[in-house]
Amino acid sequence: MKKFILLFSSLCLLNFSNAQSSKDAAVELWAKVQTAAPSVTLNWVSSPIVTTGYDVAKKLKTTTTWTTLAVGLSGTTTSYVDNSVVVGGNYEYRVIKYAPTLTYNGYGYINVGIEAPVIENRGKLMLIIANNFSTTLAPEIKRLEGDLEGDGWEVLTSYVSTTMAVTALKTMINNTYNLDPLNTKAIFFLGHIPVAYSGNFAPDAHPDHYGAWPSDSYYAEMTGTWTDASVNQTTVSARNINIPGDGKFDQSSSGTVELQIGRVDLSSMPAFTLTETQLTKNYLDKDHDYRKKVFTPIRRAVIDDNFGYFSGEAFASSGYKNFGPLVTPTNVVAGDYFTTMAAGASYLWSYGCGGGSFTSCGGVGVTTDFTTSNLGGVFTMLFGSYFGDWDIANNFLRAPLCQGKTLTNVWSGRPHWALHHMGLGENIGYSTRITMNNTGTYFFSYAQNFVGIALMGDPTLRNDVVAPVSNVVATRIGNNCNINWTASTQTNVLGYNIYMKNDTNKTYVKINPSLITGTSYTNLCLVYPGIYKYMVRALVLENVPSGTYYNMSEGIADTAMNTNNLAIYPNAGIQTQIGSAVNFTASAIGGTVFSWNFGDAGTSSSQNPSHTYTLNGNYTATLTVSNSCNSKTFTVSVGITTGITPNISDESFVVFPNPSTGKIKISTSYNDNFDITVYSSDGKQVFSQNTLSNDKEVNLEGLAKGLYLIQLKDRDNRTISKRLIIE
Repeated sequence: MKKFILLFSSLCLLNFSNAQSSKDAAVELWAKVQTAAPSVTLNWVSSPIVTTGYDVAKKLKTTTTWTTLAVGLSGTTTSYVDNSVVVGGNYEYRVIKYAPTLTYNGYGYINVGIEAPVIENRGKLMLIIANNFSTTLAPEIKRLEGDLEGDGWEVLTSYVSTTMAVTALKTMINNTYNLDPLNTKAIFFLGHIPVAYSGNFAPDAHPDHYGAWPSDSYYAEMTGTWTDASVNQTTVSARNINIPGDGKFDQSSSGTVELQIGRVDLSSMPAFTLTETQLTKNYLDKDHDYRKKVFTPIRRAVIDDNFGYFSGEAFASSGYKNFGPLVTPTNVVAGDYFTTMAAGASYLWSYGCGGGSFTSCGGVGVTTDFTTSNLGGVFTMLFGSYFGDWDIANNFLRAPLCQGKTLTNVWSGRPHWALHHMGLGENIGYSTRITMNNTGTYFFSYAQNFVGIALMGDPTLRNDVVAPVSNVVATRIGNNCNINWTASTQTNVLGYNIYMKNDTNKTYVKINPSLITGTSYTNLCLVYPGIYKYMVRALVLENVPSGTYYNMSEGIADTAMNTNNLAIYPNAGIQTQIGSAVNFTASAIGGTVFSWNFGDAGTSSSQNPSHTYTLNGNYTATLTVSNSCNSKTFTVSVGITTGITPNISDESFVVFPNPSTGKIKISTSYNDNFDITVYSSDGKQVFSQNTLSNDKEVNLEGLAKGLYLIQLKDRDNRTISKRLIIE
């Protein structure tokens, strides 16, 4: 195994005289795309060191296998054109730089789209909140839920005790995930949610820092096995001791992590004068302001590298190679972390590294520096010894979130994070999961899929924000609802989409068939009574360093109450049948217009029509019942055979009690056994029982309240249908 150098707190041992730098170990990429004769042009910064060549590879975003496009491009090459692309495509590219002076190769990655489709629905998110915030931050939490919903998340909110056992919390998360594993995507911890510890490892390579580290991947891995039986580490700092049966797990690496995860935990930060609740409120306020574009960070990045090339590990290269696709390489500068972003100076991204402690990063600063700062950076990465182990008072990794505009922080260097997907609309939680699962798709340097990989901050935040609409008003007029709004202040808006949910449909669905270019829309024919919630989202085509993609603002919503009920509950059957002559009967709650299709090209607009079939066979007669806004269908099976098949007379078939609570008896004047089939009001078979005897009880208590059709058939295939109400 490769021997790695300790990240000493003192920087005096580092040799900066070497011409190699972290920048040399990165390929800084950006892309240009065109739709006419579709193509992608990859561009990269010319290498300042002697370079022998470049290799270019490509894959689809959803795959893990790279396909080589070019090998051994000249060391002076700074671009590559790929014509094997389509409009709407979503691709990833890898460029490797070879230089004789590099201990490792240089790497660059970019996710490129050509008018890549918009992401409307992001899936289900478990918002798990410390219960000490349930009252004190109730307004902010409600606002956060609305913000998340507006960005396409279905929010599943839970409150838990800060002393809950980690195994109990994991069980709760697993149970929620298993209800809908296909659509459940993320976890957002808010507050001091119980911290799981795992492993016997020290990615910063300090002998006293081996043992168990905080592990949010424990909560994000749904199918792996986590044990507490084998690791027996007792020669390290007390907080990292890990022995069998102590509640800390053995695993140093996670398996495949299914869920995105991030946490905002501002507890135990006494260096700041504000309480945990006040710090968290401030965080949620700036989180909301960023989402709603109350402030707009400048698309640029600063890198404060106090390690340099570091025998080839080049920790800060994780900043250089990520920032190109996110802000373009020309907008990346080297500078002092605190000085550059002081007094709110705006930067979308930042990176700092140096020898560390739990509360400091050499050459960057200490936790108390944040207490007096108002830094303008939004997304940041910091790296140094010890503070990647974040569950400790005044921790340096968590400190940036307590001030200024900073919303996320990650410990990037061992391993390197893969954040380039954010350049094409993904949220940072997506990048967190990619990094946790990365074992070779992207260059990681060291500590791949280490259990301590963690995101400090809201996992749903994105690189590019669209200004939302305002003043959304939903007004019901008759059976319709008019939605009006004030346009987004953004100048490149293409139009708007409207999403609706109500008491019947619990998830948002888009209701406009085409993009709306005005500021109003009418939702025709509200069928069901109840509350209708409408959300308006602005759509733009982003032209960014990673190509072009469709992006939407967060939705702004309003509600309207509908008291009308235009729902239809049809019922139909055969009144009598003599040979091929069939008399049908129909009824409906909520329907006024009846239309029959008898299954043999015959039709009728009568409610209770008669029809004579000309050929033997089995037919499906379809009844359509409609009103001014809605329609429903109901089907009736018809069997036609030669000869006369008299039906049971209506008087000989009694269902009682009717209405019923679910238990009924059927009485007939015939002694034969018979079969029954029960249909719901929408025509679905919900119950059947064969060979019943006269007056035998039938238990339908498992059926919901409503209107049903009971069809009885005797041994001679004679049939009759009757309605039953279960209440």
